[in-house]
Amino acid sequence: MQTISGLHHVTAISGPAQQNLDFYAGILGMRLVKKSVNQDDPGTYHLFYADAAGHPGTDLTFFPWSHMAPSRAGHGLATEVQLTVPTGSLDYWGERLTRYGVKVGGVETRFGDRVLPAVDPHGLQVALVESADPTTRGFEPWAHSPVPVERQVRGLHGARTWQHDKAPTAWFLTNVFGFTERGTEGGWTRYVIGDGGPGRVLDVRETPDERRGAWGTGSIHHLAWRVTDEAHELIVRKAVEEVGLRPTPVIDRFWFKSVYFKEPGGVLFELATDGPGFAVDEDAGHLGETLVLPPWLEGQRAAIERAVPALTYPPQV
Repeated sequence: MQTISGLHHVTAISGPAQQNLDFYAGILGMRLVKKSVNQDDPGTYHLFYADAAGHPGTDLTFFPWSHMAPSRAGHGLATEVQLTVPTGSLDYWGERLTRYGVKVGGVETRFGDRVLPAVDPHGLQVALVESADPTTRGFEPWAHSPVPVERQVRGLHGARTWQHDKAPTAWFLTNVFGFTERGTEGGWTRYVIGDGGPGRVLDVRETPDERRGAWGTGSIHHLAWRVTDEAHELIVRKAVEEVGLRPTPVIDRFWFKSVYFKEPGGVLFELATDGPGFAVDEDAGHLGETLVLPPWLEGQRAAIERAVPALTYPPQV
């Protein structure tokens, strides 16, 4: 059976959109490749940060729902997003993040990788993971990033989740999604696609004594997994359905096709196709510069533009 090939994107919930943009584009130096709206709640932005080309697997996205309460830690949620940075760059990143007042932890070693944990302005746990450039996805450096090319974020590395009971999720990951168990360390079990590495890592921790987590600002909303095209997506969707889960029909997100479902432990997963991609409606050299709406929302443009706040791209810092 065709299985997923790794992470497509991770979507999280933030506070005010301008603060989110200042951090991810201004401090982390990622490119805003799409400025759109939540298609189910068009009165709020959906902001997409990635490499210069918006390759699948490099994309971290946000719903700025600043009216929400902070998230509640607990099982059934993804608890951390991991971003790949080049080998030998953590000293640079530690100094840069500290200079801008970002809360950072000490450098850790996780399953042989050097990792710098940090917290974004709205409470999201973000870990920078040193790794050689990935071979499983493309990467195009952003020429206008405030971060030098040799230090730039390469894309998604992986994620972490808490589970009340690890066994059902482990069974699903290995028998439906094609993960293999890499090992256990410090209470975390690592699952990998293929040989692992950037974009193909999921860490799971069993937390039977924790309450169920709740979405809020600073939480991950869902993890999206890569499928090649809609035919591949339907194959994986069928496999998900056959094990008793309840995937949605295919939903056209315009830049990719999506299927959503909750894995056995309650974390919201998405299947997302690699194409058509972010350049389908914008020139590749001007991604993210204007508010882009899918065709079915164009008739509401005036009302949407009144509802969302103006954004100012952060200066080179």
